[in-house]
Amino acid sequence: MTLDCRNVVRTFLCTGLLLGTGVLAAAQEPNGQAPAADNTKVNERDREKNEPTADQQKANRSDQDITQQIRQSIMKDESLSTYAHNVKVISQNGIVTLKGPVRSEDEKSAIEAKAVEVVGKDKVTNQLEVKPKQ
Repeated sequence: MTLDCRNVVRTFLCTGLLLGTGVLAAAQEPNGQAPAADNTKVNERDREKNEPTADQQKANRSDQDITQQIRQSIMKDESLSTYAHNVKVISQNGIVTLKGPVRSEDEKSAIEAKAVEVVGKDKVTNQLEVKPKQ
């Protein structure tokens, strides 16, 4: 009995069963099509038109520098969770908004303190949310 390896690999790829070979296979719908991406959910805290979002980050040099300094300070702190390392830092005309989930009140305070060091207390809006592990 001989096996046609191309058909075996194709079958495994299509069903997502080829493991351990460095190949990542996507799940397929019964009709052979990839499932449609569900991009319908909008982040609730970013729905308000007057709320700053990451895509509104100003392109001027000073705001980019502010964001970079705060981001580097956050990333250097190894005591922070992955959640904290991934918060949004949005600078607009020298005003910083912090958004996203963190694991504790201590993380929330630590990130705010890092932003305050860069721009001052009156120029930081802390919208971080505590989401403890479940």
